[in-house]
Amino acid sequence: MNLSNIKSPGVYINEINAFPNSVVGVPTAVPAFIGYTPLASYEGKSYTNVAQKITSFADFQAFYCFPDPPVPSAPAKQYSPQYYLVQQKSQPTDKNYMVINGDYYSIVPDPNTIYYLYNSIRLFYENGGGDAYIISVGSYGPPSGKPITPGEQIINPNVQLNDLMAGLYLLLNEQEPTMYICPEATLLSVADNSTLMEAMLQQCSNMGAAVSIFDIIGGKAPDPILYTSDIETFRNGTGVVGLDYGTAYYPFIGTTVMQSPDIDYTNLFGGDVSQLAPIINPPTNPDPNINAILNNIQNPGNPPLTVAQNNSALLNASRTYSQVITYILADANLLPASGAMAGVITTTDNEVGPWQAPANTSIVGAASLPINLTDTQQANLNVDAVSGKSINSIRFFNGLGILVWGARTLDGNDQDWRYLPVRRTLIFIEQSCKLAAQAYIYQPNDKNTWEAVTSMIGSFLTTVWKEGGLMGASASEAFSVACGLGTTMTGDDILNGFMNVVVKVAVIHPAEFILITFQQEMSVGSQV
Repeated sequence: MNLSNIKSPGVYINEINAFPNSVVGVPTAVPAFIGYTPLASYEGKSYTNVAQKITSFADFQAFYCFPDPPVPSAPAKQYSPQYYLVQQKSQPTDKNYMVINGDYYSIVPDPNTIYYLYNSIRLFYENGGGDAYIISVGSYGPPSGKPITPGEQIINPNVQLNDLMAGLYLLLNEQEPTMYICPEATLLSVADNSTLMEAMLQQCSNMGAAVSIFDIIGGKAPDPILYTSDIETFRNGTGVVGLDYGTAYYPFIGTTVMQSPDIDYTNLFGGDVSQLAPIINPPTNPDPNINAILNNIQNPGNPPLTVAQNNSALLNASRTYSQVITYILADANLLPASGAMAGVITTTDNEVGPWQAPANTSIVGAASLPINLTDTQQANLNVDAVSGKSINSIRFFNGLGILVWGARTLDGNDQDWRYLPVRRTLIFIEQSCKLAAQAYIYQPNDKNTWEAVTSMIGSFLTTVWKEGGLMGASASEAFSVACGLGTTMTGDDILNGFMNVVVKVAVIHPAEFILITFQQEMSVGSQV
C-alpha cells in the first residue's frame, strides 16, 4: 500500500504475502503425434493441421475417427490395409510367404494403404498414456490397386514430407509437448526421412523442451545379417545437430493391437473376392460350402449377410483362408515402437519421475519381435565408435519376455548427454524454473529479487532431490543456486537489464553396466 495515497482518516489493512513464489514442475510426458488419421473433424470444424490436445483415446476417437453406424451394424473400420497374394515360381528369399496347395505365395501389401499413427495411438494408451497432442496432416489417400514387389521396402506415396514438416512446424507454438513422435516417417523414402529427422532434432534443440523418438526404416522386416545396413543408413541420416534431443528404438514390435474382426476378405485384393476364390477354393478340388459362401458375398441375398457374418463363415469353412487372415493380421500388427515407448515413458514418469530410465520394463501389447538381438548384436547398436549414435534395443529374454533394453540418446559418445533420463531431467528442471522466473520479469534487479529467485529455485530443487531426482547425501551436494552482483552478474549486466542465475545440479545417471567381481579366497580355518 502506498501511504501517500491515503487521504481520509480511518483504519487501513495492508496484506503482505508471507510466502514467496514457488516453482511448479511442468508435465514431463506429453507426446505430440504427427501423422495421418481416418478423419479430422469435430462438431463441423476441421482439425486438419491443428495441434489439438487430447486426454484419452475416447478424445482421439471423437476428433479423428469414423463414427460408428447404428447397431446392429459392425463398428466402422478405422484402418483397413490392403494385401495381395502373389504366386511365385520358386520359394521366395524373404519370409513373407505361404505355401498354399503346393504353390508359393508372397503376401505383400498395397503400400498406399499402410499407415501407423492410429495403431500407435492405441499402443500409447495401452501402455499408460495420458495427455497428448495430435496433429493430423490429412486423411488416408487412395489405394494404388497393386502390391509392392516382394522384398521391397514399403514407401507410401500418400505420406508426404511436406505434410509432416508442416505438422512439425505447428509445434513451434506449443511449449507443453515433451516428445515428438512421427511413426509414419518410416513410410517415407530414406532421403525424405533423413530430412524430417534432422528438422525434428533441430527444432527440439532450439526449443529445449522436447525430445524426438525415432523408429528405423527396415525395422519391420530386418534381414538377420544385413540389418546392419539399415542401422548405418539411419545413423547417416540424422545429421550432427541436436543429437542429445533424440532417441531411437529398434526393431518394430509385433503387437496384439489389431484383432481378428479388424481383418477380413475386404482387406484382400482390394475386396475383389473373384481373385481370392481360386486360392481358397481351387477348381481342382472345390468345396461346395466355400463356393456357397463366396457366391453369397458376390451375390448378396435379401436381407444380405454382413461382412462379419460372411467372414466368420469363411473362417470356419476354409482352413487356408483362416491361415491367410492370421498371417495378414500378424503383419498388420508389426508397428513402430515409438508410440508404445511414449506410453512406457509416461508410466515411468508418473510412477517415479523423468530421472528414471524407461528401460528394463515390458511393453503392454508386445507379443513378438521380427528379430531377436543378441548381446553381441546389441553392443554394436548401443555403442558406435565412429558416429557415437546409440540405438536402444527392444529384446526378448527367456523367462522375462520382451523388454526395453536401452536408455541412450543419439549422442552416445557425450559424457554429459548420453542418457535419455539425464536429458529429460534437465529439460524438466530448466522449463520449470524458466516458467517460474517469468514472474520476476521487470521486478527490481536488486538483492531482494535475487534472494527471492534463489530461494524459489532452491526449494524446488530440494523437492526434486528428496524425490530421488538428484544425487548427493545432502541438498548442498545435490545442487547449488547462485544469483547476485559480483557472483553471477557485473555492473554492466544490471545496467543492461540482465539478472543471471547459475544453477548446478548433480543429475542421476542410470546404472547401465553392473560389474560384479568374484575372487577365490583360501580357507583360513584351523585344521585338525
